[in-house]
Amino acid sequence: MKRRDILRNGLLTTLGFTLAPGFKSLAETAGKKRPAAGKSKNIILLVSDGMSMGTLNMADLLLQRKEGKGSHWLQLYRENKGHRALMDTASANSLVTDSAAASSSWGGGMRVNNGSLNVGPKGEKPQPIWQKFKAAGKAVGCVTTVPITHATPAGFCVNSSSRNAQPEIALEYLKLQFDVMMGGGLEYFSPAKREDKQDLLQAFRAHNFDVATTRQQMLQLKGQKPVLGVFHENGLPYALDRANDKQLLDKTPSLAEMTQTAINLMKRNKNGFVLQVEGGKVDWAAHANDAGGLLYDQLAFDEAVGIALDFAEKDRETLVIMTTDHGNANPGLIYGQDVNKHFDTIQQHRHTNEWVLNQLTKSSKVSMVQDLFAEAQGIRMKEEDVKLLLSHYDAINDVDIYNPRKLPYKLLADIQRQYTQVGWASMDHSADYVELVMHGPGSELLPPFLKNYELHNFMLRVAAMEERYLTVG
Repeated sequence: MKRRDILRNGLLTTLGFTLAPGFKSLAETAGKKRPAAGKSKNIILLVSDGMSMGTLNMADLLLQRKEGKGSHWLQLYRENKGHRALMDTASANSLVTDSAAASSSWGGGMRVNNGSLNVGPKGEKPQPIWQKFKAAGKAVGCVTTVPITHATPAGFCVNSSSRNAQPEIALEYLKLQFDVMMGGGLEYFSPAKREDKQDLLQAFRAHNFDVATTRQQMLQLKGQKPVLGVFHENGLPYALDRANDKQLLDKTPSLAEMTQTAINLMKRNKNGFVLQVEGGKVDWAAHANDAGGLLYDQLAFDEAVGIALDFAEKDRETLVIMTTDHGNANPGLIYGQDVNKHFDTIQQHRHTNEWVLNQLTKSSKVSMVQDLFAEAQGIRMKEEDVKLLLSHYDAINDVDIYNPRKLPYKLLADIQRQYTQVGWASMDHSADYVELVMHGPGSELLPPFLKNYELHNFMLRVAAMEERYLTVG
């Protein structure tokens, strides 16, 4: 099949958007005994990292216009099945948080400075919440589309003065013996990439872990042992690029597949489980002002939402929480002539801006670039726009964390606006209050507004954890 035919024949299906059958109605599951009000045996916390409200909105619109159905997240609102609140996102030293401080607010129950993981401004080291649940006998896990040692999963698991200490965080995971940890970040476990040359993959095996480095290995897991899954260096591929590359499809799992696998493995624990699910590449696409990368990764995250909600409806003892740690770039669909038609061009995207820009060099010909964009994104760019884009390739380098080659993401996003009507406020985090919605036992206790650190004790209380685990002050 030609690459241009993939979307025509159902790109959203290729992306995995039919994995979840849709969670059952309350009437369909009424026969199963309900838990006591406010008590949940399991918690699944799903974090679309860096999700501005416009991201949630546009992903739902894209899915409606392509598939004739809305997202699982917005369907909770449409069917009045979720309890909804706003949450602030500040850190200890800034109104605008980074992911480390944001995750630490949930993980440690206090605000810390940006860049820190559960180490307070005065050196405080609260016990991370996943350690508390592990000590109480629950199975504990994290799955993500970025390195498993990255800020958001690490904020639930470890104390570290720097989010950048990912090689050390990988070692800490070995000590903590959590039940399921899956994502990217292979370089932090491989002896070929680690400065200390330690083979952490083998070390985990020696500590009775099943270790998976491919999608097939993950799908074959039996569940007798705890699991480490690292499937790619750095972050996993963007959902849009993965969908159009058979090798990536075969080798790397989707977030929904990792979520389903983690639930299947941990639900056997008689004391229940807690699972964090992160759509981390949503944040990376927002930093890059990449509309296609952003929206298709948001929809891939939403497919994981569907998996969690479906399990919760059948299980009746699981609280599902959906939120984000902060906004990022505040994208939105902006009014203009033929806005519907322009927005629908995103349905033709087969690759992200990152994928396309990495094909270009200073010597690329204008006609070749025009053909490349037409094939990869269904856009025939103007000659003057291509020349301006190519002029920026004199300045590429290998420094920035989110954009190591200094690719001209902002310029491309400005050019693409005339084709998509998607506009951007910035290329960085925002201080917006964010969406927080819950479904399942305990969700009825959600107040209409929370400070981010208050979610820590909320989760402990709805799981009926002992008072000694609560964070004070």
